[in-house]
Amino acid sequence: MKKIVLIAILVLSFVKLYAQTKDPEMLKGNFMDDYKIAYTINDTLWMQKPNATYHIIKWNEKEQYFIARNDKNNPADGELYTRIDYMTFENMQPFLWGFCLSAYNAKTEAEAEAVKIADRANPRKGCNGFPFSRMKRVEEEKK
Repeated sequence: MKKIVLIAILVLSFVKLYAQTKDPEMLKGNFMDDYKIAYTINDTLWMQKPNATYHIIKWNEKEQYFIARNDKNNPADGELYTRIDYMTFENMQPFLWGFCLSAYNAKTEAEAEAVKIADRANPRKGCNGFPFSRMKRVEEEKK
């Protein structure tokens, strides 16, 4: 009986250790970046209007990034993998957070996840020499 309990504890610990973290609530909704591009984001999709969709397959809330598979119908890099790093902002209203497209055409999920170019200590040049794109919440368009 003790062996069964010990095995169960080890299995549950392993599952918890490797379980995907949940998506941050602050990233869900409708947004516009400082280049006037519109986005709709939920727990499984990042939609960059008008025609790019990324299927989110892994969130890492602790390290503030997620991995997505590019939709096959995207204008470029269809069915490849993307890593998007994000960070929150203080005293930058209406911009609440920003993102860095760290990888966008990786051949595998692991390749995308290995890319580490984002420098959150320097959001103005911390995205491979470019600024993080700043995001502000917007109301959903009425159709």
